[in-house]
Amino acid sequence: MRRTGARGEWSVERKSRIIKKGLRILTAAVVFIVFLLIFQRLLTPKYMSGVYEGQLIGEYYAQEKSHDVIIIGDCEVYENISPVVLWEEYGITSFIRGSSQQLIWQSYYLLEETLRYEKPEVVIFSVLAMKYDVPQNEAYNRLTLDGMRPSASKLRSVRASMTGNEEWITYALPLLRYHDRWRELSGDDFRYFFGGEMVSHNGYMMRCDVKPVTVVPVGVRLPDYRFGDTSYEYLDKITDLCASSGVELVLLKAPSLYPYWYDEWDEQMSQYAREHGLRYINALELADEIGLDFDTDTYDAGLHLNLGGAEKLSLYLGGYLSENYGLADHRGDARLIELWGRKSAAYYAMMDAQQAELEEYGSIRTFTYSIEN
Repeated sequence: MRRTGARGEWSVERKSRIIKKGLRILTAAVVFIVFLLIFQRLLTPKYMSGVYEGQLIGEYYAQEKSHDVIIIGDCEVYENISPVVLWEEYGITSFIRGSSQQLIWQSYYLLEETLRYEKPEVVIFSVLAMKYDVPQNEAYNRLTLDGMRPSASKLRSVRASMTGNEEWITYALPLLRYHDRWRELSGDDFRYFFGGEMVSHNGYMMRCDVKPVTVVPVGVRLPDYRFGDTSYEYLDKITDLCASSGVELVLLKAPSLYPYWYDEWDEQMSQYAREHGLRYINALELADEIGLDFDTDTYDAGLHLNLGGAEKLSLYLGGYLSENYGLADHRGDARLIELWGRKSAAYYAMMDAQQAELEEYGSIRTFTYSIEN
């Protein structure tokens, strides 16, 4: 009996040692993982100076998700449309999910993700992305994809976007992509370790400076004007996704002079809209009706609109959406009045700061703000 008791005591003692060893291993593993996550966060670009566009996609997640309109696309939307104007003039709530050279499949997967968070009345898609039929550039991919939260939509977007020398695992674990960046660390990497300031106003990036158009571009002859099969495949996906979700889809060509928008491209979009029962707005053709003046309403000689131009286009779009889709005017909703009051305050504070800098320095230095949005 004593021997049995001894074995029992030995067994309990052995189990205790095994448990303690297991806990030490688990603790070490947790500490190691936490260290890797901290190191990864430190090395991942913060986009708080220079390439602010890298912040745009991630800013959506902190927003209240009850928008009437979601706008997807590249710089033709995030620099040309002001959600604050849509709110103040029409009571329309909206958000722009766009980034630099956002490819059409990236817009599709962002829309797929967005519709899991909310169901807008209308989606507006910028059709300039139809010109790109194949992956283009890792640096631009990163501006869109690194900002997305982990999801099946992000994984599919990564796989569709990768250029030949990229690995999908580097999007899941950015440390594998940025491990050499420790040589380039700056004060921003430490200052914004826990999160950056805001750079957009519901996805809109403000520019108050002016650089008039001096040369109107002429398009070079192309060997083939038809958009590629991949572009049409994803345009069909966007159309089908909106239809199955009960969301109206509007196709938009922004009033930008660059890149050149060919008549043949315009006809393809007009035909697609007719065949699928969609509305297509070519705002470039409507520039006079919108009231755009390319001597005063662009900050880079016609590539993008400045604040004045974006507000004019937004006034036009707000009227169009209200008239054709019967969107509700929420300016009587006390909760939204308070929410959008904060957004408007941030908007006008940045406008005043940029205009003051233009007067003092001749250039803009304010592209971020910390006012609660």
